[in-house]
Amino acid sequence: MTDMSAKRKIGILLADDHALMRMGLRTLIEVQRDMEVVGEAEDGEEAVRAAAALKPDIVVMDLSMPGMDGAEATRRILNDRPDSRIIILTAFADSADVGRAIACGARGAQMKGGPTDALLDAVRTVAGGGTAVAPEIRRMLAEDLEPVELSDRQREILVSVARGLTTSDISVQLGISQSGIKQHIAHICEKLGAANRSEAAAIAIRRQMIKM
Repeated sequence: MTDMSAKRKIGILLADDHALMRMGLRTLIEVQRDMEVVGEAEDGEEAVRAAAALKPDIVVMDLSMPGMDGAEATRRILNDRPDSRIIILTAFADSADVGRAIACGARGAQMKGGPTDALLDAVRTVAGGGTAVAPEIRRMLAEDLEPVELSDRQREILVSVARGLTTSDISVQLGISQSGIKQHIAHICEKLGAANRSEAAAIAIRRQMIKM
């Protein structure tokens, strides 16, 4: 009879720039009988190097990291080792970079802060050769949203809104009347499908349409 305890564990590389996040993932994974953490990386460049050196079964990769992000790290890892299996973790289901990471070859995409069972199931599914994309991310990808074009002026206004400036402040800053600013914001909200200026700024940040 085969001893199941002798079965090789799924080796996982954790890539996240937050030490507490890596610690939490390590704690979660290492109590699983079929998984083990074989290494950690705190940014995309380190993840690429570690994946090449350690050859993990799965890379659990944060999407948003300083320097090289998770999508670019995914592209580089798969360029070197096309059989690598990568699961992206993201805080925003509608981040444009989620689609980019999947287009680069990531086998899975899960939400940060989502159910722990969902991530564990994703690891097992991807390790077995399948794909595992969280429902909310799948919905966003399926909608295939048309790109929203904002003018340079609209981007300027959105950045100011995101920084907490009032209509009066923005009017003075850009030399546009307050009514003109309000008109711009109304057009921006219409383009983004936002209910108000704050929601418009949040959407633009998540979709990486503006840089703060």
